[in-house]
Amino acid sequence: MAEDLELTDEWDKTFELSDEVNHRKVTFVNHFGTTLAADLYEPKEYTGKLSAIAVCGPFGAVKEQASGLYAQEMAKRGYLAIAFDPSYTGESGGTPRYFNSPDINVEDYQAAIDFLSTQDNVDPEKIGIIGICGWGGMALQTAALDTRIKATAAITMYDMSRNTALGYFDANDEDARYENRVAYNNQRTEDYENGYYALAGALPEEAPEDAAQYVKDYVAYYKTERGYHPRSLNSNNGWATTASGSLMNMRLFEYAPEIRSAVLLVHGEEAHSLMYSQAAYELLQGDNKELMIIPGASHTDLYDQMDIIPFDKLQSFFEENM
Repeated sequence: MAEDLELTDEWDKTFELSDEVNHRKVTFVNHFGTTLAADLYEPKEYTGKLSAIAVCGPFGAVKEQASGLYAQEMAKRGYLAIAFDPSYTGESGGTPRYFNSPDINVEDYQAAIDFLSTQDNVDPEKIGIIGICGWGGMALQTAALDTRIKATAAITMYDMSRNTALGYFDANDEDARYENRVAYNNQRTEDYENGYYALAGALPEEAPEDAAQYVKDYVAYYKTERGYHPRSLNSNNGWATTASGSLMNMRLFEYAPEIRSAVLLVHGEEAHSLMYSQAAYELLQGDNKELMIIPGASHTDLYDQMDIIPFDKLQSFFEENM
């Protein structure tokens, strides 16, 4: 049974609504019984059935941010596209709030494909997905399972399992990982005693002068008018402190070498996260896999910089493979 979600009627995106698309809110239910909220964009004029794309990310963001921007742009280029909020976040349902799990997040993508496959104006044989940041990794993980996906684009991808367990730049050794597990489990006990889940906190309002460049880039997106949104975890108080358990204890991409459908990895040359796309590309097999590195681009440039995001390449990639 679908949850009764409270969906805002106002246009509250971090980007302007294009006059080239129609937009509406939609909902669909995943196999865990969680109702997901999405923004659907479609071209105002088209004939026949449309190819469709499901978009999500970045990790800790909402559909009013980068994923919606991507979905709208792909709709302008002739696709029916949805940008959805993952389970437990944004306008989507599910409790407790502000948790994540790779199993559930893959299911979120699959539920989006369930929805798209059954729309009267969609060709179910022409469905693709786009994942941004940590959801680029979830997109690859989904492509390894869901054979309905004909093409996957992972943009400025994070491997969230590697990042959560090993830390930034793989800095955590075994002792550091053990201490992280101790802290995680102590927090579980504290949360149970308190009767609520503490939040981990997110970004500072302003980045310190000595902060790493990627932190400054995140602050410049999530904490300013450019990308701030009141429902975004990354713009506000972050994930639940104990949300990291699943990602600490498993690794993504076990079956990435078996992905037969097309994959495009897009990453910035100057991104601190480039190693994740490079490592994933090494796992992929077949002549329908590509790594595109954007000269001079940072991680967050690919969130919203329209002169840097290679939308022409994305359009040709999906046209050729769906």
